Amino acid sequence: MTQDLTHYIGGAHVPGASGRFSDIYNPATGEVQARCPLASPDVLAKAVEIAEQAQPGWAATNPQRRARVLMKFVHLLNRDMDKLAEALSREHGKTLPDAKGDVQRGLEVVEYCIGAPELLKGEFTDSAGPGIDMYSMRQPLGVTAGITPFNFPAMIPMWMFAPALACGNAFILKPSERDPSVPLMLAELMEEAGAPKGILQVVNGDKEAVDAILDHPSIQSVGFVGSTPIAEYIYGRGCANGKRVQCFGGAKNHMIVMPDADMDQAADALVGAGYGAAGERCMAISVAVPVGEETADRLVEKLVPRIEKLKVGPYTAGADVDYGPVVTAEAKQRILGLVESGVEQGAELVVDGRDFQLQGYEDGFFVGPHLFDRVTPEMDIYRQEIFGPVLSTVRAGSYEEALKLAMDHEYGNGTAIFTRDGDTARDFANRINIGMVGVNVPIPVPLAYHTFGGWKKSGFGDLNQHGPDAFKFYTRTKTVTARWPSGLKEGGEFHFKAMD
Repeated sequence: MTQDLTHYIGGAHVPGASGRFSDIYNPATGEVQARCPLASPDVLAKAVEIAEQAQPGWAATNPQRRARVLMKFVHLLNRDMDKLAEALSREHGKTLPDAKGDVQRGLEVVEYCIGAPELLKGEFTDSAGPGIDMYSMRQPLGVTAGITPFNFPAMIPMWMFAPALACGNAFILKPSERDPSVPLMLAELMEEAGAPKGILQVVNGDKEAVDAILDHPSIQSVGFVGSTPIAEYIYGRGCANGKRVQCFGGAKNHMIVMPDADMDQAADALVGAGYGAAGERCMAISVAVPVGEETADRLVEKLVPRIEKLKVGPYTAGADVDYGPVVTAEAKQRILGLVESGVEQGAELVVDGRDFQLQGYEDGFFVGPHLFDRVTPEMDIYRQEIFGPVLSTVRAGSYEEALKLAMDHEYGNGTAIFTRDGDTARDFANRINIGMVGVNVPIPVPLAYHTFGGWKKSGFGDLNQHGPDAFKFYTRTKTVTARWPSGLKEGGEFHFKAMD
């Protein structure tokens, strides 16, 4: 029987009232397992009203006490790790170890935010002028909101709401309608940890809910992660409405492989970074750039047997499954359509996964692994983000040509170089116009106390996610200049005056 999910508003599960729903599939079987309610602007407005009532009291709670709520939340995340991972895998399709990693990387940001008392300290200047002191303080924005994607339904919501709440804001989360169960569970756990009702709410929806968030005058900031066209839309509309906005879009991450690289290490890294989570990661490596024909031949020779041995299956098949299905039938068809375009445009399909079928799961959204060689920059499979288990090899004649490939692409999320030469690695890190760089690290996602963010058409806004930037994004700086009249201390009387 298909389950109807809810919103989470004011500390309660609220059924959908708009009459509009979105189907939630089991990606492994292709069956509809639940329905997600799609909110009307009225539902969003009610959530904002509740948040506005709850937020001042939360902001008045001192940062140390807010941090204790986050500490309890971390404990609850660890307690319910298996339950969260199973719910995540059931709706998204990723393997259980990958689902636990999704929760864990969000949990690490929450741990960082426990340091809010230190991170929210202002500045003070004594005697800035005659009898004048000056100080600044960080204050919360008020009601904030986040619009998050399907591919990390635990991690990215926590990247947003943990620092927002630590700073004293209320937060309204609009998760992906494809896999909203974990965000609903996170809101429940946050209240179990001690957050007041209305401080973290989940409003499910589609573009109608997104536009309501962007247009509501009481919402002070909006965070978004998703595709670049939608990121541009949200950034433009949100900024036009006077909101603080940070948006992170698509990616086409290159990994340069130098002739001196450990080829086994590079091949292993490419397989994990290219095919993990079925390639549905904004930091997945989708382009390998070996430098020199001999390097390319050796790399492809190492890659083929590794890719052909990948085990594709449902998360229920055990921990040795390498990756599961993609999220929807539409995603599968788009991936296979791009594969066909690569063949038609002249790329060499070295590993062909087009005919992949999994016995007993023929209606699932499984896509076999693909490896292209001799891809050129004008091909669609190079220019577009495929978001699937497809790795393209673009052969470069020199280091400078490889560097130029990555620098000229419109996306600038992540990149990596594999080499034994420190001078080459240092030059690459200094010159590349990309936000996150790995040196012999294929997926250079920073830890929680650094910031995450891409350049070019991968990022919109001047502040990144998590790390110190998050505390800047979710607060406003207020500066106070104070002068107190002098001489009062001399006017004090400490004896009885004679009566006149």
